[in-house]
Amino acid sequence: MAHSPLFSMVYRLWTIDNNMNLHEILNQRILILDGAMGTMIQRYNLEEEDFRNEALKNHSKPLKGNNDLLSFTRPDVIKAIHRQYFDAGADIIETNTFSGTTIAQNDYDLGQEWVDKINFESAKIAREVADEVTALNPNKPRFVAGAMGPTNRTLSISPDVNDPGYRAILFDELVSAYKHQARKLIEGGVDIILIETIFDTLNAKAALFAVDELFEEIGKSYPIMISGTITDASGRTLSGQTTEAFLISMQHMPLLSIGLNCALGASALRPYLQVLNNNAPFFVSAYPNAGLPNEFGQYDESPAQMAAQVEVFCQEGLVNILGGCCGTTPDHIKAIAEMAGRYEPRKLLVDRR
Repeated sequence: MAHSPLFSMVYRLWTIDNNMNLHEILNQRILILDGAMGTMIQRYNLEEEDFRNEALKNHSKPLKGNNDLLSFTRPDVIKAIHRQYFDAGADIIETNTFSGTTIAQNDYDLGQEWVDKINFESAKIAREVADEVTALNPNKPRFVAGAMGPTNRTLSISPDVNDPGYRAILFDELVSAYKHQARKLIEGGVDIILIETIFDTLNAKAALFAVDELFEEIGKSYPIMISGTITDASGRTLSGQTTEAFLISMQHMPLLSIGLNCALGASALRPYLQVLNNNAPFFVSAYPNAGLPNEFGQYDESPAQMAAQVEVFCQEGLVNILGGCCGTTPDHIKAIAEMAGRYEPRKLLVDRR
């Protein structure tokens, strides 16, 4: 399938202050993505009132746990977390918007007005911190990725075992939600669109369709990162695709990167990254969990243990972007960044001899 003229714009030069672009930097070194946001928020022991402001004071539903709201109810917390990840060596931070769609926020009875605030303020906060850190060292620019999570709905699977044909959401509804989220992320100042933790490829296609339409409307395109999730030892996504099938389903779009995150620890992720390395015409990313959760839902893998496991990715030349997902902290990212600095990035297939 031929690429559209619009999406071919993704590979234009993404100029930044020091006149280097993201594509060039990725060819020079492994870029470090940040770690878990939720894990860090838990350290603050926040209560219900931290998730409310004056406008939400009398909101009827409990809001504790809706971490995206903290971007405007406790922006100090979110800024501090972003800064810690940059100080640890991250090149790219994700906005605090994993659940920043009308679909996900509907569980809290929060409508479009709040979704707009979540995405715009989260992007604005991340942009401010990234610019502050870049100003201290212009030779090492920092980037902001607008995080777009999978939502709590799936287009490919019925939630009703008695009605296999039933779907809890329509494709067009998901497109509309993603398009609105992406618009506000861009207005807030992101550099990259990151569609992540994909368990259903059709959901990801809805997200890509949404940003395609948005780019056409605004007359500008942004680099797109895609990251899927292998749910268990079967080596498949929740909707049943292997890593190779997932790649084939996505590769008609000229993405900046494709990769895997969440669900598995680093050692279990390796064979699937090898598949991407052998077949992907894009840069490859990986940000696994800090091992598997224990019986209390906690992640026990230390920074040193995790860095040692992901070092294999670097030794084999599998990755261009490396970070952490659930259970990871600035200490994990620091250990990963120090290790990754000793290795060359994966070479694009077209660059190989």
